[in-house]
Amino acid sequence: MPDKVTMRLGIFSDVHSNIEALTRVVEEYRNFAIDRYVCLGDTVGYGASPNECCDLVRSLDPTAVLGNHDAAVSGRMDYNYYYEACRQALDYHASILRPENMAWLKTLPYEIREENRSYCHGSPLNLEEFEYIFSVEQARACLPRFDELADITFIGHSHLCKAFALSRTEVHAVISAQFEIRPGFKYIIGVGSVGQPRDYDPRASFTIFDTDKQVFEYHRAAYDIETSARKIFESNLERNFGNRLFIGV
Repeated sequence: MPDKVTMRLGIFSDVHSNIEALTRVVEEYRNFAIDRYVCLGDTVGYGASPNECCDLVRSLDPTAVLGNHDAAVSGRMDYNYYYEACRQALDYHASILRPENMAWLKTLPYEIREENRSYCHGSPLNLEEFEYIFSVEQARACLPRFDELADITFIGHSHLCKAFALSRTEVHAVISAQFEIRPGFKYIIGVGSVGQPRDYDPRASFTIFDTDKQVFEYHRAAYDIETSARKIFESNLERNFGNRLFIGV
């Protein structure tokens, strides 16, 4: 485990091959004196720019974990049960990823822990299953393993900005764009999606965590949705992957 270092972490997830959204988020991060980046998975899938997104994420030298779309594209999971348009996108991305980007996806771990924090794509309970946590009920499933949880678990996967504070017996939704980590609780924090938000806000989601102040912040950034969608429309990808970008669902 690394020595404790105070820093501002730029934590993001679910880029989903949307280079326009990712580029905008990286531009925004430059305004916040970020010390290190953390990518919570699904750099690929859905969108039209998987190589460009892998290149940009890798250039940030992030702490990075595996998402389910990353796992599917890199041959690390069976995705035959995914719906047809999603499978076609994953097959397409697997066929066009450059070797260095495919090799990167193949090396990503399911979870990384440091100090009091855990980074993973979905629920920390069954890492390889990529289960969702976006409701109090789903977060409550973690209570029987309370002692195994990191103090703060950062996740993606749901494409929603949802945070939960857990005591040994209760779970509370945290309804705030900025909040301080309180002693005595453990937190599960969903960071939303850079490239395909699903909370009816089409702006890209990105987050910041100050390890000294123990303060977490949600941020949003408008980006060039028209260009991102047009690239999808001009490819062999399902048109709805582009349509949904305009409404954030």
